[in-house]
Amino acid sequence: MTTAGTLGRVPNPSQPTGLRTRIRALAREVGKFGLVGGIAFAVDLAIFNYLLQSGSETLTAKTASTVVATTLAFLGNRFWTWRDGDHTNMARQYTMFFVLNAIGLGIALTCLAISHYGLGQIWPALKSPVADNIAGQLVGTAMGTMFRFWSYRRFVFRVTDAPGKNDPVAAGPHRTGSMTSPSSASP
Repeated sequence: MTTAGTLGRVPNPSQPTGLRTRIRALAREVGKFGLVGGIAFAVDLAIFNYLLQSGSETLTAKTASTVVATTLAFLGNRFWTWRDGDHTNMARQYTMFFVLNAIGLGIALTCLAISHYGLGQIWPALKSPVADNIAGQLVGTAMGTMFRFWSYRRFVFRVTDAPGKNDPVAAGPHRTGSMTSPSSASP
């Protein structure tokens, strides 16, 4: 029989550890991002197919549908997914969001162009609306979405880790908003 405390402290499984807390927070973040993205995707898909049926050129239809979906995604991500992120400069945030989304659009357009214009020359079936949806909406959007999540989180909404977020010691001087500048600090 051992005495209390000889084996060390056993963590309480009902209290999440730092890693578990971060994983749960990331899962919630990915879930919100996914829901916003799912809604934007549905809007993108509907507009893209409407424009294709109306006789628009394939890349023009994809560009127009993406611009509308991007505006919706920005609003959802800004005011819901990353509402607690760094939101100090809305104009910078809006601009960065659209620049990074343009890169994501480029990824989707590249997939669509390779399928429709490149491989479509060899296999005419790849010029069909179904093939365009698979290449542009599924493959291109999936690849673009992975890039968007990483880049929005890293450059646009700048998520800070939940543990230590409000702790000035853990956050460090760059996140505490201290009034001391490096030039005014005494040696």
